[in-house]
Amino acid sequence: MSQTATAPANAEKRYTVSRADLPLSCPLPSMALWNSHPRVYLAIEDAAGGEVQCPYCGSHFVLAD
Repeated sequence: MSQTATAPANAEKRYTVSRADLPLSCPLPSMALWNSHPRVYLAIEDAAGGEVQCPYCGSHFVLAD
């Protein structure tokens, strides 16, 4: 059975993620895709300071651990 995404896509502008969420994509798997941009994978583990920004929507992601 597949899990239905219920969170609105890109509703926040800042998201805190953990290593358990990797590989990181925007929109996140928990977000509905029908009202968002195409999924893009973000290399947050390689980014300086553990922070990246989505090139489509500008959402800012911070790696917590």
